[in-house]
Amino acid sequence: MSVKLSTLHRLGAIGSKTAATPRRLFSQIDFTHFGYKTVPKGEKERLVHDVFSSVASKYDVMNDVMSMGVHRLWKKHLIEKLDCGMRPNSGELLAFLDVAGGTGDIAFGLLDHARLKYGDNKSTMTVADINPDMLREGEKRCLSTPYANSARIQFLEQNGETMDAIPDNSKDVYTIAFGIRNFTNVQAGLNTAYRVLKPGGIFACLEFSQVEEPALDYLYQIYSFSLLPMMGQLIANDRDSYQYLVESIRKFPNQETFANMIREAGFYVPGKGYENLTFGVAAIHIGVKL
Repeated sequence: MSVKLSTLHRLGAIGSKTAATPRRLFSQIDFTHFGYKTVPKGEKERLVHDVFSSVASKYDVMNDVMSMGVHRLWKKHLIEKLDCGMRPNSGELLAFLDVAGGTGDIAFGLLDHARLKYGDNKSTMTVADINPDMLREGEKRCLSTPYANSARIQFLEQNGETMDAIPDNSKDVYTIAFGIRNFTNVQAGLNTAYRVLKPGGIFACLEFSQVEEPALDYLYQIYSFSLLPMMGQLIANDRDSYQYLVESIRKFPNQETFANMIREAGFYVPGKGYENLTFGVAAIHIGVKL
Protein backbone atom coordinates (compact mmCIF):
# COMPACT_ATOMS: atom_id res chain seq x y z
CA MET A 1 0.00 0.00 0.00
CA SER A 2 1.61 3.23 -1.13
CA VAL A 3 0.98 5.74 1.66
CA LYS A 4 3.87 7.83 2.91
CA LEU A 5 4.61 8.10 6.64
CA SER A 6 4.35 11.89 6.25
CA THR A 7 0.72 11.39 5.22
CA LEU A 8 0.08 9.36 8.36
CA HIS A 9 1.72 12.04 10.49
CA ARG A 10 -0.50 14.68 8.92
CA LEU A 11 -3.59 12.55 9.49
CA GLY A 12 -2.64 12.07 13.13
CA ALA A 13 -1.95 8.35 12.97
CA ILE A 14 1.64 8.56 14.20
CA GLY A 15 3.20 10.58 16.94
CA SER A 16 0.19 10.77 19.23
CA LYS A 17 -0.54 8.53 22.20
CA THR A 18 -4.26 8.96 21.63
CA ALA A 19 -4.24 8.59 17.86
CA ALA A 20 -5.54 5.49 16.14
CA THR A 21 -2.97 2.89 15.19
CA PRO A 22 -2.01 2.82 11.51
CA ARG A 23 -3.83 -0.52 11.12
CA ARG A 24 -7.04 0.93 12.59
CA LEU A 25 -6.61 4.14 10.60
CA PHE A 26 -6.32 2.22 7.33
CA SER A 27 -9.66 0.57 8.09
CA GLN A 28 -11.26 4.00 8.58
CA ILE A 29 -9.87 5.76 5.48
CA ASP A 30 -11.30 5.40 1.99
CA PHE A 31 -8.60 4.76 -0.58
CA THR A 32 -8.47 5.27 -4.32
CA HIS A 33 -5.93 4.99 -7.09
CA PHE A 34 -3.48 7.62 -8.26
CA GLY A 35 -2.17 5.88 -11.33
CA TYR A 36 -0.97 2.55 -9.96
CA LYS A 37 -0.47 3.91 -6.44
CA THR A 38 -3.05 3.55 -3.69
CA VAL A 39 -3.68 6.80 -1.81
CA PRO A 40 -6.31 8.18 0.59
CA LYS A 41 -9.18 9.73 -1.37
CA GLY A 42 -8.52 13.06 0.31
CA GLU A 43 -4.98 13.07 -1.07
CA LYS A 44 -5.78 12.41 -4.74
CA GLU A 45 -7.15 15.88 -5.47
CA ARG A 46 -3.91 17.48 -4.26
CA LEU A 47 -1.75 15.04 -6.21
CA VAL A 48 -3.70 15.60 -9.44
CA HIS A 49 -3.52 19.35 -8.81
CA ASP A 50 0.28 19.08 -8.60
CA VAL A 51 0.48 17.13 -11.86
CA PHE A 52 -1.50 19.68 -13.84
CA SER A 53 0.21 22.66 -12.26
CA SER A 54 3.45 21.06 -13.42
CA VAL A 55 2.29 20.55 -17.02
CA ALA A 56 -0.06 23.57 -17.47
CA SER A 57 2.23 25.57 -19.73
CA LYS A 58 3.06 22.48 -21.79
CA TYR A 59 -0.41 20.90 -21.81
CA ASP A 60 -0.85 20.80 -25.58
CA VAL A 61 2.70 19.52 -25.98
CA MET A 62 1.85 16.81 -23.44
CA ASN A 63 -1.22 15.77 -25.42
CA ASP A 64 0.76 15.90 -28.66
CA VAL A 65 3.28 13.49 -27.15
CA MET A 66 0.66 11.15 -25.66
CA SER A 67 -1.43 10.95 -28.83
CA MET A 68 1.29 11.63 -31.43
CA GLY A 69 -0.61 14.80 -32.31
CA VAL A 70 -3.87 13.01 -33.10
CA HIS A 71 -5.70 14.60 -30.13
CA ARG A 72 -6.26 17.69 -32.26
CA LEU A 73 -8.17 15.61 -34.83
CA TRP A 74 -10.14 13.87 -32.08
CA LYS A 75 -11.20 17.22 -30.59
CA LYS A 76 -12.17 18.56 -34.00
CA HIS A 77 -14.25 15.43 -34.59
CA LEU A 78 -15.98 15.83 -31.21
CA ILE A 79 -16.90 19.44 -31.98
CA GLU A 80 -18.22 18.56 -35.43
CA LYS A 81 -20.13 15.56 -34.06
CA LEU A 82 -21.93 17.78 -31.54
CA ASP A 83 -22.60 20.42 -34.23
CA CYS A 84 -23.74 22.94 -31.62
CA GLY A 85 -24.86 26.50 -32.27
CA MET A 86 -27.92 28.68 -31.98
CA ARG A 87 -29.77 28.21 -35.25
CA PRO A 88 -30.75 31.34 -37.23
CA ASN A 89 -34.05 32.85 -36.05
CA SER A 90 -34.18 30.54 -33.01
CA GLY A 91 -33.63 33.25 -30.38
CA GLU A 92 -32.63 30.65 -27.75
CA LEU A 93 -29.06 31.06 -26.55
CA LEU A 94 -27.04 27.97 -25.76
CA ALA A 95 -25.20 27.71 -22.46
CA PHE A 96 -22.02 25.66 -22.87
CA LEU A 97 -20.01 24.19 -20.00
CA ASP A 98 -16.54 22.77 -20.64
CA VAL A 99 -15.24 20.95 -17.56
CA ALA A 100 -11.55 20.28 -16.89
CA GLY A 101 -11.11 22.61 -19.84
CA GLY A 102 -8.55 25.00 -18.42
CA THR A 103 -6.53 25.70 -21.55
CA GLY A 104 -9.71 26.39 -23.51
CA ASP A 105 -9.16 24.49 -26.75
CA ILE A 106 -12.52 22.67 -26.66
CA ALA A 107 -14.31 25.81 -25.45
CA PHE A 108 -12.86 28.02 -28.20
CA GLY A 109 -13.52 25.30 -30.77
CA LEU A 110 -17.20 25.01 -29.81
CA LEU A 111 -17.68 28.79 -29.94
CA ASP A 112 -15.85 28.98 -33.28
CA HIS A 113 -18.04 26.24 -34.74
CA ALA A 114 -21.23 27.97 -33.57
CA ARG A 115 -20.05 31.32 -34.94
CA LEU A 116 -18.70 30.17 -38.28
CA LYS A 117 -21.40 27.62 -39.17
CA TYR A 118 -24.50 29.21 -37.66
CA GLY A 119 -23.60 32.87 -37.17
CA ASP A 120 -24.05 32.37 -33.44
CA ASN A 121 -22.36 35.28 -31.68
CA LYS A 122 -24.47 35.14 -28.52
CA SER A 123 -24.28 31.73 -26.88
CA THR A 124 -22.22 31.59 -23.68
CA MET A 125 -19.36 29.40 -22.47
CA THR A 126 -18.20 28.54 -18.96
CA VAL A 127 -14.76 26.96 -18.73
CA ALA A 128 -14.45 25.14 -15.40
CA ASP A 129 -11.29 23.59 -14.01
CA ILE A 130 -10.12 22.65 -10.54
CA ASN A 131 -6.60 23.89 -11.28
CA PRO A 132 -6.01 27.68 -11.33
CA ASP A 133 -2.76 27.29 -13.28
CA MET A 134 -4.65 25.60 -16.11
CA LEU A 135 -7.32 28.32 -16.02
CA ARG A 136 -4.69 31.05 -16.23
CA GLU A 137 -3.28 29.33 -19.31
CA GLY A 138 -6.76 29.37 -20.85
CA GLU A 139 -7.33 33.03 -19.98
CA LYS A 140 -4.00 33.88 -21.59
CA ARG A 141 -4.93 32.01 -24.77
CA CYS A 142 -8.36 33.61 -24.83
CA LEU A 143 -6.73 37.00 -25.42
CA SER A 144 -5.83 35.93 -28.96
CA THR A 145 -9.37 34.73 -29.81
CA PRO A 146 -12.51 36.65 -30.87
CA TYR A 147 -13.80 36.11 -27.31
CA ALA A 148 -11.16 38.19 -25.54
CA ASN A 149 -12.65 40.46 -22.86
CA SER A 150 -16.13 39.18 -23.74
CA ALA A 151 -18.90 38.57 -21.21
CA ARG A 152 -19.80 35.51 -23.28
CA ILE A 153 -16.98 33.42 -21.76
CA GLN A 154 -15.93 32.97 -18.15
CA PHE A 155 -13.23 30.89 -16.49
CA LEU A 156 -14.31 29.35 -13.20
CA GLU A 157 -12.35 27.39 -10.61
CA GLN A 158 -14.55 24.42 -9.79
CA ASN A 159 -14.32 20.82 -8.64
CA GLY A 160 -15.98 18.78 -11.38
CA GLU A 161 -17.41 16.34 -8.86
CA THR A 162 -19.55 19.00 -7.17
CA MET A 163 -19.70 22.14 -9.40
CA ASP A 164 -21.22 24.10 -6.52
CA ALA A 165 -21.26 27.39 -8.49
CA ILE A 166 -23.29 25.89 -11.35
CA PRO A 167 -27.08 25.84 -10.79
CA ASP A 168 -29.25 22.82 -11.48
CA ASN A 169 -30.74 22.53 -14.98
CA SER A 170 -28.75 25.49 -16.30
CA LYS A 171 -26.55 24.20 -19.15
CA ASP A 172 -27.37 22.92 -22.63
CA VAL A 173 -24.08 21.20 -23.44
CA TYR A 174 -21.51 19.73 -21.03
CA THR A 175 -18.16 18.71 -22.52
CA ILE A 176 -15.10 17.21 -20.87
CA ALA A 177 -11.97 16.13 -22.74
CA PHE A 178 -9.18 14.10 -21.15
CA GLY A 179 -10.24 15.18 -17.67
CA ILE A 180 -12.75 12.83 -16.12
CA ARG A 181 -10.26 10.01 -15.51
CA ASN A 182 -8.51 12.33 -13.03
CA PHE A 183 -11.60 12.70 -10.84
CA THR A 184 -11.42 11.04 -7.44
CA ASN A 185 -15.02 9.88 -7.83
CA VAL A 186 -15.94 9.54 -11.51
CA GLN A 187 -19.54 8.55 -10.77
CA ALA A 188 -20.02 11.68 -8.65
CA GLY A 189 -18.77 13.74 -11.59
CA LEU A 190 -21.27 12.08 -13.91
CA ASN A 191 -24.09 12.63 -11.42
CA THR A 192 -23.14 16.31 -11.25
CA ALA A 193 -23.11 16.56 -15.04
CA TYR A 194 -26.68 15.25 -15.04
CA ARG A 195 -27.67 17.76 -12.35
CA VAL A 196 -26.38 20.88 -14.13
CA LEU A 197 -27.76 20.01 -17.58
CA LYS A 198 -31.20 21.13 -18.70
CA PRO A 199 -33.68 18.48 -19.81
CA GLY A 200 -32.62 17.69 -23.37
CA GLY A 201 -29.04 18.71 -22.56
CA ILE A 202 -26.10 16.77 -23.97
CA PHE A 203 -23.17 15.26 -22.06
CA ALA A 204 -20.11 14.60 -24.25
CA CYS A 205 -16.85 13.11 -23.01
CA LEU A 206 -13.65 12.57 -24.98
CA GLU A 207 -11.24 10.39 -23.04
CA PHE A 208 -8.31 8.06 -23.54
CA SER A 209 -9.70 4.54 -23.50
CA GLN A 210 -8.82 0.89 -24.01
CA VAL A 211 -7.61 -0.59 -27.30
CA GLU A 212 -9.83 -3.59 -27.94
CA GLU A 213 -7.60 -5.56 -30.34
CA PRO A 214 -5.07 -7.51 -28.18
CA ALA A 215 -2.14 -7.31 -30.62
CA LEU A 216 -2.57 -3.56 -31.11
CA ASP A 217 -3.04 -3.08 -27.37
CA TYR A 218 0.25 -4.87 -26.72
CA LEU A 219 2.10 -2.47 -29.03
CA TYR A 220 0.26 0.51 -27.52
CA GLN A 221 1.33 -0.50 -24.01
CA ILE A 222 4.97 -0.79 -25.08
CA TYR A 223 4.74 2.74 -26.51
CA SER A 224 2.90 4.10 -23.47
CA PHE A 225 4.95 2.66 -20.65
CA SER A 226 8.37 2.63 -22.29
CA LEU A 227 8.44 5.80 -24.35
CA LEU A 228 5.97 8.32 -22.92
CA PRO A 229 7.60 8.84 -19.49
CA MET A 230 10.99 9.12 -21.20
CA MET A 231 9.61 11.71 -23.63
CA GLY A 232 8.05 13.57 -20.71
CA GLN A 233 11.48 13.77 -19.13
CA LEU A 234 13.11 15.00 -22.34
CA ILE A 235 10.40 17.47 -23.40
CA ALA A 236 8.99 18.76 -20.12
CA ASN A 237 11.64 17.63 -17.60
CA ASP A 238 8.79 15.85 -15.81
CA ARG A 239 8.86 12.07 -15.96
CA ASP A 240 6.62 11.49 -12.94
CA SER A 241 3.63 13.44 -14.28
CA TYR A 242 3.73 11.54 -17.57
CA GLN A 243 4.09 8.24 -15.72
CA TYR A 244 0.94 9.06 -13.72
CA LEU A 245 -0.97 10.06 -16.87
CA VAL A 246 -0.09 6.77 -18.58
CA GLU A 247 -1.12 4.78 -15.52
CA SER A 248 -4.36 6.77 -15.15
CA ILE A 249 -5.39 5.70 -18.65
CA ARG A 250 -4.97 2.02 -17.77
CA LYS A 251 -6.95 2.44 -14.54
CA PHE A 252 -9.88 4.15 -16.28
CA PRO A 253 -12.93 1.94 -16.97
CA ASN A 254 -13.24 0.41 -20.41
CA GLN A 255 -15.77 1.71 -22.91
CA GLU A 256 -18.68 -0.54 -21.92
CA THR A 257 -18.18 0.03 -18.21
CA PHE A 258 -17.99 3.79 -18.59
CA ALA A 259 -21.09 3.83 -20.82
CA ASN A 260 -22.96 1.99 -18.06
CA MET A 261 -21.75 4.54 -15.50
CA ILE A 262 -23.21 7.30 -17.70
CA ARG A 263 -26.51 5.39 -17.76
CA GLU A 264 -26.35 5.00 -13.99
CA ALA A 265 -26.14 8.79 -13.65
CA GLY A 266 -29.54 8.99 -15.35
CA PHE A 267 -28.59 9.74 -18.94
CA TYR A 268 -30.14 8.17 -21.99
CA VAL A 269 -27.24 6.65 -23.91
CA PRO A 270 -27.98 6.25 -27.63
CA GLY A 271 -26.84 2.98 -29.22
CA LYS A 272 -23.84 1.46 -27.50
CA GLY A 273 -23.03 4.90 -26.12
CA TYR A 274 -19.57 5.50 -27.49
CA GLU A 275 -17.49 5.89 -30.63
CA ASN A 276 -13.99 4.48 -30.67
CA LEU A 277 -11.26 6.66 -32.15
CA THR A 278 -7.97 5.27 -33.48
CA PHE A 279 -8.77 1.64 -32.57
CA GLY A 280 -9.96 2.63 -29.09
CA VAL A 281 -6.95 4.69 -28.01
CA ALA A 282 -9.63 7.29 -27.25
CA ALA A 283 -13.42 7.26 -27.29
CA ILE A 284 -16.28 9.75 -27.41
CA HIS A 285 -19.15 9.04 -25.01
CA ILE A 286 -22.53 10.73 -25.38
CA GLY A 287 -25.45 10.96 -22.96
CA VAL A 288 -28.72 12.90 -23.14
CA LYS A 289 -30.68 14.16 -20.15
CA LEU A 290 -34.33 13.37 -20.92
